[in-house]
Amino acid sequence: MKRYIDLIEQTFEFPTREFGVDENHTLLFNNVRLTDIIKEYGTPLKISYLPKIAEHIDNAKLLFRNAMKKYNYKGNYTYCYCTKSSHFKFVIETALKSNVHLETSSAFDINIIRALYDDGKINKNTYVICNGYKRPKYLEDISALHNDGFINCIPILDNLKEIDYYLENSTAETVSVGIRIATDEEPNFAFYTSRLGVRYNDINSLYLEKIKPNPRFKLKMLHFFINAGIKDNAYYWSELTRFMFKYCEMKKICPDLDSIDIGGGLPIQTSLVFNYDYQAMIDEIIENIQWICNKNNVPVPHIFTEFGSYTVGESGAVIYKVIDKKQQNDRELWYMIDGSFITQLPDSWGIGQKYIMMPVNNWDSPYEKVNLGGLTCDSADFYNTEAHSEDLYLPIFDIENEDQYIGFFHTGAYQESLGGYGGIQHCLIPAPQHVLVNLDDEGNIVTELFSPEQDSDSMLKILGFKANGNGEAPKTTTVKKVKKATEEVVEEVAS
Repeated sequence: MKRYIDLIEQTFEFPTREFGVDENHTLLFNNVRLTDIIKEYGTPLKISYLPKIAEHIDNAKLLFRNAMKKYNYKGNYTYCYCTKSSHFKFVIETALKSNVHLETSSAFDINIIRALYDDGKINKNTYVICNGYKRPKYLEDISALHNDGFINCIPILDNLKEIDYYLENSTAETVSVGIRIATDEEPNFAFYTSRLGVRYNDINSLYLEKIKPNPRFKLKMLHFFINAGIKDNAYYWSELTRFMFKYCEMKKICPDLDSIDIGGGLPIQTSLVFNYDYQAMIDEIIENIQWICNKNNVPVPHIFTEFGSYTVGESGAVIYKVIDKKQQNDRELWYMIDGSFITQLPDSWGIGQKYIMMPVNNWDSPYEKVNLGGLTCDSADFYNTEAHSEDLYLPIFDIENEDQYIGFFHTGAYQESLGGYGGIQHCLIPAPQHVLVNLDDEGNIVTELFSPEQDSDSMLKILGFKANGNGEAPKTTTVKKVKKATEEVVEEVAS
């Protein structure tokens, strides 16, 4: 009977740069032996492999640098991290080490900007691109940044009235603003035009009537983003072309305008079958922008991006243990996990998102078709197909005498925020413990417990009950140093 590893090697090009199997038939994730982490921390378990963040940032910068050199593009490129993808301090500070700038979405984001500034992680020259529909607190905090000397805080106007607040309350000598253009949605979307941004027909009057008459205010940027992301299809190129012709039109009446923000949307790998050509796509974007600007006799703009999922998505993983096997009829075998898809991987439930799913151990065992079931009592708490297949296969194992662990990979973007990290979840399923994995100066793998599993006291407090006093989070942090995946644990330190 064929082994699970035979199935994978015959179906995909495996091993990959990111995934492999060691001599014990267990999975390696970025050369991290996952069974070592499971042995130390248990399951369910969320993992953030921090070096992947810098790897993706550096790769995106290289893509744009290569494309700009190829076409002798005269503008600059600025990488902004989209904080809503993951607001965790360890994510943002890791990204900032790679000299990125930041994009915000709501008022509390500005509190994070303040905290980062107080800690010396950013300065008043850092670009802070403020997107979203802005309620009074968000408007107030943006103006406060202006007035405190954050010279590159650029609010992106989402409606015609937003500028009025800054005109009255932002007293800085110079205030730069941008305008988000409302793009057309994909043909199969429920609406024709995005609810976000300003209509094409209103942009000229917004500038001429409200921005231009005020010499302290400069329209520096036009913002473009479509939900479908950066894809090589007619829809994307049509919208980008329309946007660039509008930029050229505005540049001729607005000398201060010198930048575009093309948003986020670089895809991440959600299957071992992945053929996206990043460099070719960025090359074509740069070529198109330059061609349209040359055709209209205007200088090419500086380019900003707001990559969120691309920055942090592939750094994440979730590990579960199979705690039961249930044969419900002749064809449907269920592997029950010690967690929940609805609460811990909400995109898999809400939008049918598929992730790379593989067993952590027993790669030398035969395999069978299975369904994965979560802990909640909701019938929708399951996972039963892969992005590349209608079926899901996992190793056969003896539930009485063997352990089986499974991993979902590239889960680092949005899942904690969508699931309501630290809050109340369906059936009071707790948030799992979260472990950070990094490399020290010598290249050794270092793990650190960022957060233990959510306890009952925290839930009871949120619900208004009196805590029962048996769920205090530990005050110490365990740091565990491990050599490369094929070597043994060498040091353990408690701080």
